[in-house]
Amino acid sequence: MEYRRLGSSGLIVSALGLGTMQFGEAMNVGRLDQQATNEMIKFALDRGINFIDTADVYSRGESETLIGNAIKGIRDDIVLATKARLPMSDTDFNHSGATRVNLMREIEASLRRLQTDHVDLYQLHGWDSNTPLEESLRALDDLVRQGKVRYIGLSNYMAWQAAMALGIQREQHLEKFVTAQMYYSLVGRGLEYEWMDFAQYTGMGILVWSTLAGGFLAGKYSRNQPPPDDTRFAEAGQFVPFDKELGYNVVDALHAIAARHDATPARVAIAWTMAQPAISSVLVAARRLEHLDDNIKAADLKLTDEDFRDLNAVSDPGVPYPRWMVLQLDQAEDPRPKVLEPQRFADGGPWQDLRRGPSPTV
Repeated sequence: MEYRRLGSSGLIVSALGLGTMQFGEAMNVGRLDQQATNEMIKFALDRGINFIDTADVYSRGESETLIGNAIKGIRDDIVLATKARLPMSDTDFNHSGATRVNLMREIEASLRRLQTDHVDLYQLHGWDSNTPLEESLRALDDLVRQGKVRYIGLSNYMAWQAAMALGIQREQHLEKFVTAQMYYSLVGRGLEYEWMDFAQYTGMGILVWSTLAGGFLAGKYSRNQPPPDDTRFAEAGQFVPFDKELGYNVVDALHAIAARHDATPARVAIAWTMAQPAISSVLVAARRLEHLDDNIKAADLKLTDEDFRDLNAVSDPGVPYPRWMVLQLDQAEDPRPKVLEPQRFADGGPWQDLRRGPSPTV
């Protein structure tokens, strides 16, 4: 297993993390019970994963409860992350959002379910347009000062929203976000428009969810063999929308590259994501141990330059404005003398050369 720094923090996490939406009955994406949860977590830890990510909303707390039972006695060996902001009640609107009231309540509930006195990473599960941003950020800062949270992160923000938050945190000397949990895949490369550059510039580490696009990039189905209507693969394009024709072209390329390496399309897709800039960890999740095992083996798959060229070309979403103008200006000849940029962090940050790729193996 490869290990990386968690964003600009000093915390070390496995380059693959265990996603946990499949634990519990309510979300209908796995329905794994306590025994299956125990087995899957032990399986992941035995293979070098030390990072587990969950959320209060996963099966309305059941995922956290199952995890808490599974990690008794080994809590200190795990980097444990959870999230809050999405509704935890169908009737009480104050059990939702990034308000001080809800964040304070939800961290206490999460800690009880996880059977721990702190979480290593606490994340806002999305932007809350109804709550003043300063209120959310001060509440998170208080949780860090109280020792209930070690680091904080965000999820599903636009780059300008994250920039606003970081600006306020710096201005008011509040605890800063160190991670951004975001969707990113070969059929969903929108993160590259602004977020990748923003993350590299600030040192914020990206945690990737659904890099197989809801299972579509596992390569089980093709344009000649589409998924049945009642499968999660058929629903993938509804939860993480993508161009189906582009998607099938990507799947064809994944099969071809997988054959070169005696691997699976899923392994290739995950390895491609792991190699992109600013990625701290890629979350993998499965309902069966054999699928999780295959996902974890992506950590040992080294793609060639040809593989990257093929995958980048077939999945190319095009370059929107203003990014194409920024790239043109970057590449234009500049009469000014070339000077080295000062290091953005005392030791160069998690990426010694911000233009050259992912963080080094620890």
